[in-house]
Amino acid sequence: MSAEYGADQIQILEGLEAVRKRPGMYIGSTSSRGLHHLVYEIVDNAVDEALAGYCNKINVTINADNSITVVDNGRGIPVGIQKKAGIPAVEVVFTILHAGGKFGGGGYKVSGGLHGVGASVVNALSSFLEVRVYQDGKIYQQRYERGKVVYPLKVVGECSLDQHGTEVHFLPDSDIFEETVYDFEILRIRLQETAFLTKNLKIILKDDREDKKEKVFHYEGGIREFITYLNKGKTALYGNVIYCEGLRDGVYVEVAMQHNDSYTENLYSFVNNVNTPEGGTHLAGFKNALTKTINDYARKNKLLKDNEPNLSGEDIREGLTAIISVKIEEPQFEGQTKQKLGNSEARGAVDGIVSEQLTYFLEQNPAAAKAICEKSVLAQRVRAAARKARDLTRRKTALEGMALPGKLADCSNKDPEKCEIFIVEGDSAGGSAKTARSRDTQAILPLRGKILNVEKARLDKIYGNAEIKAMITAFGTGIHDDFDIAKLRYHKIIIMTDADVDGAHISTLMLTFLYRFMPELIRQGYVYLAQPPLYKLEKNKKVWYAYSDEELNQILKEVGRDSNNKIQRYKGLGEMDAEQLWETTMDPERRVLLRVNMNDDVASELDLTFTTLMGDQVEPRREFIEANAKYVQNLDI
Repeated sequence: MSAEYGADQIQILEGLEAVRKRPGMYIGSTSSRGLHHLVYEIVDNAVDEALAGYCNKINVTINADNSITVVDNGRGIPVGIQKKAGIPAVEVVFTILHAGGKFGGGGYKVSGGLHGVGASVVNALSSFLEVRVYQDGKIYQQRYERGKVVYPLKVVGECSLDQHGTEVHFLPDSDIFEETVYDFEILRIRLQETAFLTKNLKIILKDDREDKKEKVFHYEGGIREFITYLNKGKTALYGNVIYCEGLRDGVYVEVAMQHNDSYTENLYSFVNNVNTPEGGTHLAGFKNALTKTINDYARKNKLLKDNEPNLSGEDIREGLTAIISVKIEEPQFEGQTKQKLGNSEARGAVDGIVSEQLTYFLEQNPAAAKAICEKSVLAQRVRAAARKARDLTRRKTALEGMALPGKLADCSNKDPEKCEIFIVEGDSAGGSAKTARSRDTQAILPLRGKILNVEKARLDKIYGNAEIKAMITAFGTGIHDDFDIAKLRYHKIIIMTDADVDGAHISTLMLTFLYRFMPELIRQGYVYLAQPPLYKLEKNKKVWYAYSDEELNQILKEVGRDSNNKIQRYKGLGEMDAEQLWETTMDPERRVLLRVNMNDDVASELDLTFTTLMGDQVEPRREFIEANAKYVQNLDI
């Protein structure tokens, strides 16, 4: 070995230096996601005060300079000297990792956040952070810069005796973060969800930048109102949201649910207000209680005949929206991502409370009970028909069997990492794409017309649809329970549609299908949208392509506006010959691709968006379009 490797080479990072050196270990990433995570950490500390019963209002402000101020009316972080550290407790919380009221018991029964590291991590990753504590008639203040104390905690004023709480003002460090501009909508989604999960807590989000905005979230009904909000684009099967609540084995359980007329299930689980996208013991307890209780009721009331098999969990959960929220003192998480609850007592607690209270609801509401059972029995019959259709779409490996779709022009390379498939709208564009492509690595699958809207179709219809079958077979992964990402044949799935309203609709139909049946493809970053140009400009035998009105204007500024300019506005991919399509949209050296991202932090909002855009209800869709019209570019009427 040329370099020495001994005890002296082992670096000891003092205090918060470790956080600045490896920020991703503490907040996941230094992209936009990590930036917004800083806000959640400070807000979660305030929410812990609310969960403990001491706070009912949190104000979050995005200031003009993109700094953030969070104010709560909790007890205020203690300002007395912490004996072991010899400094004020508030300073300990902001400057020492793994310190806070969440350790050692007694301070908080339950808490969310990064299990106590939140405040110090935010401090370490901020250019400056200022904390003010309102307590016992005094206002205490301390300032830190990049995690280091600027001055000791001092009294800077007086307040009334009944004023109490904590105010934190911080500016994320541009040396650490790739992006330092906050997105109001991302914070809106997370804070609204937090308010739903903490009944009676009022959260006010304010934007003091140019586009002044304010939203107030306050839900006395808590997760019951959350269900109503998530189901607003659908027709509920029965009037009341089913609500179960109780405390068992030290686990506080809250469950709300309601069936609707759709065919997809949407279950969201939380532990101490933190989303658990991979579920865990609390979700398993809920599913078990639901399946057992509905089957018992259906048998007892002759809604299931003696010779009929039991309803499966899938049958019962068709069209169900449910929130499973548990509060637990010592949450144990499984797996690398810490997104799956492992506490065994959570399973028993949820199972017991839901079984008991759901049984009572069904007995008290026979019309709702009958509607649930009838929908489940119908789902069971359809699932049997779908199973037959699904067997036809199963594809074990490319060698073993199911032939690839006839209209697929496959690539010759067999290494999925090097291969990409273009899903192209229409045969004429498909023809151009087949001529234009690089045959070694690019496959083309033309689709005829609009694919089925899976948001409004039953499983048997979905499995029987020719266009959907062609995609499933081409991708090779299978769908739903058969899904296996290891069998994916292309590491880039590129949706290539016209740059007009119809093209946007087809893209949305495609994304709805992938999101509902193969979400892992989106989650792992394999799905892209091609960006064909909107304009072709010819002048003096030279050609330019523009992908937006702004780009066209920029080109015209450079080449000069005169009568020699020939501008073509592309209405569709079919208007381009193979060479133009290759140059502008398919050549990996020159094309523009948009990767479709999926953020599990806002899964409920994502579901709601797809339901709003693709569901039966016209009014929520109209409201969504009106609210988002200002963000639309290149709308082709």
